[in-house]
Formats: sequence, C-alpha cells, structure tokens
Amino acid sequence: MILETVEAFLAALPAHRAIAGLDLGEKTIGVAVSDRLRSVATPLLTIRRVKFTQDAAQLLAITAERELAGLVLGLPRNMDGSEGPRCQSTRAFARNLEKLTDLPITYWDERLSTVAAERALLEADTSRKRRAEVIDHVAAGYILQGVLDRAAHLDRG
Repeated sequence: MILETVEAFLAALPAHRAIAGLDLGEKTIGVAVSDRLRSVATPLLTIRRVKFTQDAAQLLAITAERELAGLVLGLPRNMDGSEGPRCQSTRAFARNLEKLTDLPITYWDERLSTVAAERALLEADTSRKRRAEVIDHVAAGYILQGVLDRAAHLDRG
C-alpha cells in the first residue's frame, strides 16, 4: 500500500522492525536499512538495474531476509518543489512494486540527498572510484535518515 504522508506510513508500521530507504536511479537502486528501533540508517548496497521484475525480486528478497516493515522511496522533486519525469518514474515503480508486496510504501523528498552523500564521501577522503561504487546507497541512507529523524520528531511531539 502506498501512503502519501510519512505520518500515515509510520502509523502503518509494526513496532520493532526495520525499514528500507531506496534511491532509484536510471541504472541503479541504492538501498539503505534502519535498525529495529528506527533510529539509524545504514547504507547497504547498490542494485544494478536490469528490468523491473528482476529489480523488484532483488528488493523483495532483501525485505524478506531482513524482515523489513516498509519501504521509503526517494522522490526526486525539482528544486522548485514541482514533480518532473523522474518523479513520475519513481511513482510508477512504487505502483508496480505495490502489486507484489503488502509492505507499506511512502516517499521522501530527496532533493540534495546525492549532493549531501557526495560531500560526506569527499570529507571522508573517499577515492573517486569508491565514491562511484557507494554513492547510491549512501544517498539512500540520507533519504532513510530523513524519515527516521522525522519519526523521532513526531514521537517527541
């Protein structure tokens, strides 16, 4: 089920289960996972995209193996907040994925997540080759951490 607000998504999640953040690119999908208390996002891996059925099978294998409770997809809005073709592509991916799983799915505004990930990797003196290998799942970590921070803020009320 696709939930448009993070609040509705968080309300639909069972307690003490991790969630995943996804950074959907044209060629790759960055994957990050939270801990069971949903306080820290950890970059996990980058999936090389082939076609939807194979990409979805890999994602669903990860969700099953890690007993994940939900998925957060980065929504690549334009800088003015409008939605362009990449947002439409992300929403289409979510609609197709929704047909294959009962897990709650939501979106998180991912503007500048890749920029932030790149900056963090540069500050860590990561080589260009290594940055290329990890940028997508590090960006997914930024997306997921945004949702986790929002959840913590809501809990504090």
